[in-house]
Amino acid sequence: MKILVLNCGSSSIKYQLFDMETKTVLAKGGIEKIGLEGSFLKLTLPDGEKVTLTKDIPEHTTGVRFIFSVLTGEEYGVVKSISEIDAVGHRMVHGGEKFSKSVLLNDEVMETFIACTDLAPLHNPANIKGVNAVKDIAPDMPQVGVFDTSFHQTLPDYAYMYAVPYELYENYGVRRYGFHGTSHRYISKRVCEFLGVNPEEQKIITCHIGNGGSIAAVKNGKCVDTTMGLTPLEGLMMGTRSGDIDPGAISFIMDKLQLDSKGLSDLLNKKSGVLGVSGVSSDMREVDAAEKEGNYRAKLANTMYYYRIKKYIGAYAAAMGGVDIIVFAGGVGENQIHCRAAVLEGLDFLGIELDEERNNIRGEEAVLSSDASKVKVVLIPTDEELMIASDTYEIISANK
Repeated sequence: MKILVLNCGSSSIKYQLFDMETKTVLAKGGIEKIGLEGSFLKLTLPDGEKVTLTKDIPEHTTGVRFIFSVLTGEEYGVVKSISEIDAVGHRMVHGGEKFSKSVLLNDEVMETFIACTDLAPLHNPANIKGVNAVKDIAPDMPQVGVFDTSFHQTLPDYAYMYAVPYELYENYGVRRYGFHGTSHRYISKRVCEFLGVNPEEQKIITCHIGNGGSIAAVKNGKCVDTTMGLTPLEGLMMGTRSGDIDPGAISFIMDKLQLDSKGLSDLLNKKSGVLGVSGVSSDMREVDAAEKEGNYRAKLANTMYYYRIKKYIGAYAAAMGGVDIIVFAGGVGENQIHCRAAVLEGLDFLGIELDEERNNIRGEEAVLSSDASKVKVVLIPTDEELMIASDTYEIISANK
């Protein structure tokens, strides 16, 4: 069975085509600048070479049609026709409380998903466009939705509720939902396979650390807490997002800078975090370089970034009554050796002992802790696309 995975953003579409019999990627790439001048599709060939194809792509249907034409084309094609693709799996950002697992998409499901749009006004409309584009091009193609929020639907009420008037939850769904759920689900499952342990007997802290970052507490196979909230802004300090901030500081900033809600959202989502503190970049590599040159604000940004991660690891160990496994994933978590070391420094009281030599690795599955460590520290590169493809495969197979 061949499954196409689509991740549709407001001006982008990432894709991967999987052969699920062999769990191999047949093709992958992405479209950028949809609706803007200079739109293009960049694909990765089997030998790793990248090819850029420029084309005017005014909206998502044109973009999806372009992806299908490349997948079936003479020069870069991997299938002879669209009919060889058995189903499409979509990354769906915000399913609210409506979706606790991946589902086959139909009119009823889409109506429910559309009703969640006010919770994710930037992301959900793009996801909807992707589904509609496939439906327009291949009306009989089965489609499956995999929700970023679904893995976190097992949070207990005392963990997901905000201490605001209860009517705000009842009337508007104001609560913590969490994100990166597909990644947290993948790495918490994969780390147990890798270590040969039963997930239903483990207390796991999953650290998806990148330009956007979140941490989850996974106890006995279920997520019991996570750092992101109603939106992806809560929690860790990120590339351009502030993470946790005193709500009183928000109203103070709005008054001082004369900002409306959109202006404040732009400030906290796009101008804060590592970029806002360092004044250098949202890219940790550039911030690291600036710190090495003696830039105080770059050093401060890094220290704050590591501290927030360390603090949540400690909090989640307390919430679960201990921790058996800590997993690092995401662009920073997988590739920044010193980040992992800085985060875990001083956590020996939890039984964590990092092996410096084992930690000297990037982007590969590996145990990073010493043999004497009571807590296993593991690097597991995330694979959200494979998780989406796997869910799609299972749902389509069950409905045949």
